[in-house]
Amino acid sequence: MQKATLTPYFEADGDAFKPNAIAQGGWGPTLGGHVIGGLLARAIDAQRTDPDLLPVRLTVDMLRRVATEPVQAHAEVLRIGSRMQATDGTLTQNGEVVARASALYLRRGEQPGEAAWSTPIEMPPLPTEPAEFDDAMPMFVKPYGRDPGVGEGMVWQHDGPRYGWVREVRELVAGEPNSPFVQAALAVDVTASLTGFSTTGLGFINADYTLTLCRLPEGPYIGMAALSHYSEAGLATGTASLFDTRGPIGTGVTTAIANPHFGKRSFVRSSE
Repeated sequence: MQKATLTPYFEADGDAFKPNAIAQGGWGPTLGGHVIGGLLARAIDAQRTDPDLLPVRLTVDMLRRVATEPVQAHAEVLRIGSRMQATDGTLTQNGEVVARASALYLRRGEQPGEAAWSTPIEMPPLPTEPAEFDDAMPMFVKPYGRDPGVGEGMVWQHDGPRYGWVREVRELVAGEPNSPFVQAALAVDVTASLTGFSTTGLGFINADYTLTLCRLPEGPYIGMAALSHYSEAGLATGTASLFDTRGPIGTGVTTAIANPHFGKRSFVRSSE
């Protein structure tokens, strides 16, 4: 079914990107972490020197709250080797660096024949899409966790396994289809919510996140399965496995700090 064109996160304006209202995150009148990472991934990938190089890691540091105002994204290649490329990116606003990222690219090659062990994970089925996506929602997220009808709050707000299928439904920059790398960079920020919920709400706000990939995602959906949440003294780290419909593609890792003021807030606006 043909779906309506939804409002993009940003409009290009010279060397700046002007955010639309949908780019605002869930923690106040600031840009969401997913679009910050998306812009940095876009700028970094524009510096890729060889199509056989695969982005295997992207780490995004959110250095300060980013106002819903124009930003600039820049990237610089730090080193190129025969099998790798290292690239850094920065996001600036009003002349100040507000976020940064580092990325590692490795060259594809022959796959060893031996199979390595990994924790088996079975993802829930793909969700049924609505006839039209909601233009008020930043992305389409189908969460799985608490059984329907048991308890209150978001389905991730329970003491048990959590999964989700994430589909980006809009362009990061108007007029540009999202690349698979940008698609993954937009989705991986959900790791913080997926792993950070407790039975009473989301008590942590993430300071960074890392995306690792063994291959780029195929198709519009990225699946996520929470693996761990460890926290003490108001500091937390969480990890998730990432999938597409063909199988595993990588991991998401986040570090976070306690933010009790938002402890009962459901950060992810989703389709349940």
